[in-house]
Amino acid sequence: MIGSLTFLLAPVSSSSSSPFLSLHRLSCFHSSPSDILRATTRRLALAATKTRSITSMANEEENTGNVKRELEKVFDLALKATVRNETDVRPLIAACTAKFGDYQCNNAMGLWSKIKGKGTEFKGPQPVGQAIMKNLPPSEMIESCSVAGPGFVNVVLSKNWMAKNIQKMLVDGIETWAPKLRVKKAVVDFSSPNIAKEMHVGHLRSTIIGDSLARMLEFSNVEVLRRNHVGDWGTQFGMLIEYLFEKFPNSEDANETAIGELQEFYRRSKNRFDSDPAFKERAQQAVVRLQSGEPKYHEAWAQICEISRKEFDKVYKRLRVDLEEKGESFYNPYIPGVIDELSKQGLVEESQGARVIFIEGVNIPLIIVKSDGGFNYASTDLAALWYRLNEEKAEWIIYVTDVGQQLHFDMVFSAAKRAGWLSADDSTYPKASHVGFGLVLGEDGKRLRTRFSEVVRLVDLLDEAKNRSKAVLIERGKDKEWTEEELEQTAEAVGYGAAKYFDLKNNRLTNYTFSFDQMLNDKGNTAVYLLYAHARICSIIRKSGKDIEELKKVGLVFEVEALTMFQRSSFSINS
Repeated sequence: MIGSLTFLLAPVSSSSSSPFLSLHRLSCFHSSPSDILRATTRRLALAATKTRSITSMANEEENTGNVKRELEKVFDLALKATVRNETDVRPLIAACTAKFGDYQCNNAMGLWSKIKGKGTEFKGPQPVGQAIMKNLPPSEMIESCSVAGPGFVNVVLSKNWMAKNIQKMLVDGIETWAPKLRVKKAVVDFSSPNIAKEMHVGHLRSTIIGDSLARMLEFSNVEVLRRNHVGDWGTQFGMLIEYLFEKFPNSEDANETAIGELQEFYRRSKNRFDSDPAFKERAQQAVVRLQSGEPKYHEAWAQICEISRKEFDKVYKRLRVDLEEKGESFYNPYIPGVIDELSKQGLVEESQGARVIFIEGVNIPLIIVKSDGGFNYASTDLAALWYRLNEEKAEWIIYVTDVGQQLHFDMVFSAAKRAGWLSADDSTYPKASHVGFGLVLGEDGKRLRTRFSEVVRLVDLLDEAKNRSKAVLIERGKDKEWTEEELEQTAEAVGYGAAKYFDLKNNRLTNYTFSFDQMLNDKGNTAVYLLYAHARICSIIRKSGKDIEELKKVGLVFEVEALTMFQRSSFSINS
């Protein structure tokens, strides 16, 4: 299976030794340990996302690297031969979740529900799966097939086919495997923290998944607009501004150092808002003054945003994530025009004093103007969607948030389809997609929090990952071999890379339990294992003395079992 294979680059000449295959440029083999690991962290993130792009993106054109699409073609022929009278059957190919193969075809149960009672020769989904497997045309991709359970057709990919294609990729460049999409420009909306609040562990998932999706699209030569839709507008800014004025009558004194931790600043202002009616009234008036554009209030708002922005940027720098901020305030001026356009199309109705759009199949309406005349998330999201389609000319807009926001975005997208902004068919462009994700849980099975029942700050999680990585390196004596700078850089590369990989390896849609011990384990499916394996590979290639670029031209790629290879090499994290 794919997970149990490794590939060696063997020279044609029998007199040469066989160094391990590495897709990295020769220059990385002469780098310091920290350089190698830092470079590997970047490549691991790319490698993971590229692999997923090969198997999950829809509407790609011909491309050998798209394994899923190639299998779909083969199974399409088998399905047509199995159920000739069913014309609307599309192959359902997915990566195997069990240990029966690499991919599986999941059409049997659905087909059985369609054909039973129609005089079919089949007696259940299992025989349907057997027939699909029997009708598969010869393919060099497939080494073997088996049927499990209610007709799941499991596929083991041919090792020879994989070796041949990896060699082609090695010689021609990995870019030849990039899926070719019909979309030219996309927006990926991710991370999106709230101003005056610290980024917490929940933002880790949105940031890492969003960055991965952006990398996947960029790898496929799509122009990607990486958007950080920060929460920088709303009624909460009234209390923040009023509290700022109260604590710092002289605005020049209100700097980053004086204000201190914004999370605590927010908490104190919220306490005043909830406990002091006079303060609450002033805060509500401050909102009105801010929204009317009074300079004093706008300057205070901008000051608070800038302090938050600097803190966010520190986290993004550590994670090596690039984003362009376009927050709620950016789209606010577009809201009235967008609502007016929707109203002219007859989509907006009055309901209990609010202005709403009714969505077919949903019991509650999409409120776009509240009964008090104020705007809300739906107002902003519709304005942002309109702007991205009409001003930025994006063809695909992807929103990365927790699964709890699925209904909200479904309703926004449905309203946009009714307005004619989006294609009614999600397989064509322009389209919008919500990419949801589950929660990060503690070992008690509850939302990950500190011992004081507070949400874990993302910066604290990254600090802990780095510190634990550094402690392990020191235990292994690396502090005696490397400079302090190299030790710090390597600890960051391993710690931050481990946090990214641990998130990405889990099922995106389900909750997962966070564990530093599992995340930083040097055995099994972890970033640490992969990073040190790569360092070991680079060491072997470096010591081989081979010209890798020359070896690419004359070498052959073949496979061996990973266990045997590691037994021979006596792999150790100390290597």
